[in-house]
Amino acid sequence: MKVNKGILFVLLGAGCYGFTPIFAKLGFSYGYSLGQINIVQMIISSVLLWSITLIKRPSFKGLSKKNIPQIMMTGCFTGLTSIFYYGAMQYLPASLAIILMFQFVWIGIILEWIFSKVKPTPITVLSIVTILIGVFFASNIVSGNIQGLPIKGLLFGILSAFTYAGFIFASGKVAVDVDPLTRTTIMATGSTILILIVFIRDIPAVFPLETNLFTTAVGVSLFGAVLPPLFYAVGAPQVSGGIANILTSIELPIAILSASIILSETVTELQWLGTAIIIAAIAINELGNKRYNVRRHIDV
Repeated sequence: MKVNKGILFVLLGAGCYGFTPIFAKLGFSYGYSLGQINIVQMIISSVLLWSITLIKRPSFKGLSKKNIPQIMMTGCFTGLTSIFYYGAMQYLPASLAIILMFQFVWIGIILEWIFSKVKPTPITVLSIVTILIGVFFASNIVSGNIQGLPIKGLLFGILSAFTYAGFIFASGKVAVDVDPLTRTTIMATGSTILILIVFIRDIPAVFPLETNLFTTAVGVSLFGAVLPPLFYAVGAPQVSGGIANILTSIELPIAILSASIILSETVTELQWLGTAIIIAAIAINELGNKRYNVRRHIDV
């Protein structure tokens, strides 16, 4: 029963992320800038998370003068991901921006290899190659529709993958013994500070706060910064890391499906094939490596 509950919460967390493009695109359609959306989103996220933290009063055990700045710096990766991810959506279809951001999977493997000296297994190399094949189809290169798209949008999309991979890598190394809710709240604070510094010129444009901007930012913050970490905090400890990674890949089809249905974006059969290949590659990497490690242990 515990495993089922854990799986449910991880799926809910990943599913929430899949709806953020809707609110980001909605904000841009209202004429709001990248800075305005990010500023209001981060402020709302911080206020909500600090409110939950103060009400729940989780443990502050493990916090120190040394790791608080480290946690805030880790949160800055979230802020950068928000900038690049939503920035990509200004120039690209949401479905393509999502696919580009999802390259964090293989980028994260490379980061582990470089900084943690964890050499990819043959199965991991196979999964990377499979992901790149999936991207080839999912990006719609075959039909030539990617030609003529702004280079700036493509660059933002790739940068969002690097910063998201950096966030996942850092969050697994920094202050892991600190309560998840406390850590998430401090991360959000660091992210908010970064956004306010980067978009300092856009702060006056936020006021007076319009209803459409507030509604858009609430949607982005709830589905992108508040609910997913809380769901993961509950569900992730109840399932293995490999299964959790496979489950979180549901974000990709949900995001593309929502872009297709709600934003009326055209998603071809080849793009769906590419999406399926990417998800399959993630499953191959997680399940394959688990068996690979078990066999090595038996051989030893």
